[in-house]
Amino acid sequence: MKLAMVTVLLVLLSLLIHSNAEEEAFDVRQHLSTVTRQGMELVLLPRNGLKSWTTWQLIWRTRARFPNLFNDDYHPDVYAIKATQVPRASASAVAFGMGLFSGKGSLGPGHHRAFAVTGESHASDTMLRFHDCCQNYKAFKKSQEPAVDKLKEPVYDAITSAVRRCYRLNFTRQDTTSLWFLCKQEASLLNIVDQACALFRPSEVSLLEWTDDLEAFILKGYGKSINYRMGVPLLEDVVQSMEQAIKAEVEFQKIRRERSLQLPPKPPQKRNWKGNTVAPFGGNNMLVLYSCPASTSNKHFVQVLRNEHPIPMPGCDGTDFCPLDVFKERIVAPHLKHDYNSVCNVKLEQQEQKPVASKLSQLFRWMFSLGNGDKRSLDEL
Repeated sequence: MKLAMVTVLLVLLSLLIHSNAEEEAFDVRQHLSTVTRQGMELVLLPRNGLKSWTTWQLIWRTRARFPNLFNDDYHPDVYAIKATQVPRASASAVAFGMGLFSGKGSLGPGHHRAFAVTGESHASDTMLRFHDCCQNYKAFKKSQEPAVDKLKEPVYDAITSAVRRCYRLNFTRQDTTSLWFLCKQEASLLNIVDQACALFRPSEVSLLEWTDDLEAFILKGYGKSINYRMGVPLLEDVVQSMEQAIKAEVEFQKIRRERSLQLPPKPPQKRNWKGNTVAPFGGNNMLVLYSCPASTSNKHFVQVLRNEHPIPMPGCDGTDFCPLDVFKERIVAPHLKHDYNSVCNVKLEQQEQKPVASKLSQLFRWMFSLGNGDKRSLDEL
């Protein structure tokens, strides 16, 4: 029945939706995050599975940016390609390897060559699927999800009421949730923005995006230290690969002290934490190790590229080109005092703590209730 209702809605959109000039210029794709890591060493960490064509574009840009990096003959220890056992990630790894070694072999018209893609099972992949293996994280996530849902409810209720009034259909909060998910899938995977996404006004999309950001911040970001501590095996592997390259050749004060940061402020206020920036569809991270023999003080430098753009590192005085020793001391070392087993497998202390989102949830409910004529005080809620 719900599917039929959604289908009818999409068919009637062209008759029901009247956008002004500002709304026509609004691009919902800018408000979406992921729905679900020689003289130079390159560590590339793509986000999620990329489409084959997107992967080829990425590798060709990478080869153009670092033309001398891929001149060596293939060896699995030199060109280590690792992927999770998620099908889309494995497919992206294969497409990446095909683009990387295109023209360097004797297979087919593209002159491809054989190469290795390695990976671990979900049960033991602490490097790329650490969240699947970390028992303490799974317990934390399960404990916080109800509070996160409560925090999001006032926004979803308000948008559900607005959509119900606009289209005169008996919408529920779950319908809004499903349509927002469908909107993100259509826009990100199919480049369709005039169906499910067209049900929401730009202001509503901004609020829905904010609820996604809240969830990502609390359950995946800096809302809890375990969210990033469990990534220590990957960090260790990156640094180790840099040190091996050298041998073969001859967050911020609050984050560093691991204090909880404030939640992202609600629109129209501006915020730094945005899911479409932190973890966009098809996002990628590169850590590049440069060798500078002519330098008298520092021989090696690290550069971090986010979606192929240099990223300033506060731990390196705001520069995107950081001496390796400084990078290891200020950025890596604070995290390496923890290890995966202590973070993920030791029983957490039993503490009676109110969920981080509960007080804010009460505040938002009170704000929305005032708009509906409810005169109750905040304490009564």
